[in-house]
Amino acid sequence: MRTAGETGISRLELAERTGLTPQAVSKITARLRSEGLATEAGHRASTGGKPRTVLRLVPTAGYAVGVHLDRDEVTTLLTDLAGAVVARRTRALDLGAGAGPVLDAVAEEVRGLLTAGATARAAGPGVVRDARPDAVPDARSGIGPDARSDTGPDARAAGLVAASDPPPASDPAPDPAPAPVLGVGVAMPGPLDHRAGVPGRVTGFPEWEGHPVREELARRLGLPVVLDKDTNAAALGLAVRPAAPDSFAYVHLGTGLGAGLVLGGAPLRGDRTGAGELGHQTVQLDGPPCGCGGRGCLEVLCLAAVARGDDAGAARILGAGAANVVRLLDIDEVLLGGRLVLAAPEVFAGGVREVLAGLGLTAPVRVAGERDAVAEGAAWLILAPVFGM
Repeated sequence: MRTAGETGISRLELAERTGLTPQAVSKITARLRSEGLATEAGHRASTGGKPRTVLRLVPTAGYAVGVHLDRDEVTTLLTDLAGAVVARRTRALDLGAGAGPVLDAVAEEVRGLLTAGATARAAGPGVVRDARPDAVPDARSGIGPDARSDTGPDARAAGLVAASDPPPASDPAPDPAPAPVLGVGVAMPGPLDHRAGVPGRVTGFPEWEGHPVREELARRLGLPVVLDKDTNAAALGLAVRPAAPDSFAYVHLGTGLGAGLVLGGAPLRGDRTGAGELGHQTVQLDGPPCGCGGRGCLEVLCLAAVARGDDAGAARILGAGAANVVRLLDIDEVLLGGRLVLAAPEVFAGGVREVLAGLGLTAPVRVAGERDAVAEGAAWLILAPVFGM
């Protein structure tokens, strides 16, 4: 039903695609309709008998927040149940300013996002509010100025409430009921422990190691929080798209370098959730030192090439890393993203393609990560379990 869109899908088609019996599909869809998650979308002609009723997802039945906490900025998105972006905010910050001030800034952004989301919701479908301040981080705190012009109403007044937060008895029953915010997905540089919700030794920011990011944000916001690596989140967001390849590597080059791996249609995190640290693969034994403690890492070589204006050289280095992933995992495709790739997409895609072709590797290479691929993927950290993904 999620992938059927506005045109919807019949119960018979659902039974054929899922392998469930028509009776089971009828029971499940009846429950979804009673919970406001599905509704009728018209009728479709059948080969015999009465026309088939078509059902579709109700995207406004729930919302999710996606947060991309990068080394120098934070982007927050509000999406509906189908993953469509309703509101967006971004502000400058310095990940090195300290966990407390940074998480305070993230919480402020999420609260402001819910206010912006309510305004966009009132404006109607297809409206995305985007607050992009020309913010310069404060030299003392490392945190950029607030993207909001004022604090605005809280999430309840905005018509968006925490799923676990019932309205007080004194509140009049809303009609229609406010849509629940199901949770907040947070994506940040790795390595990190996805299960425990704590970062590892983030390159350049070792003070974040072991900090209870998930727990502290959940306490600040009163919402469920899921924490994952930026590359894993982006890979998840790409994997849920229609016609996504069954196996691929999402290679992200931005303020750092890493990969999100998808095998069999599902993200591969590893037993300790540390898979995909492509940036710290050694490709030059006597190379320059890296912030991770190694030498000649893919990340330090790529970023150095970009810094000296050699995007083509950075693309060839990135291609060497991508080739290793293709050889190791026999993946279907290499998808590229991140701000540095997006600044020169043809150079990076062509350079990686050339390296793979020179080694006889036939995996296609394309740029697939849009500007907000990580933040949108972070929202899917919340949405995917709703759909059993």
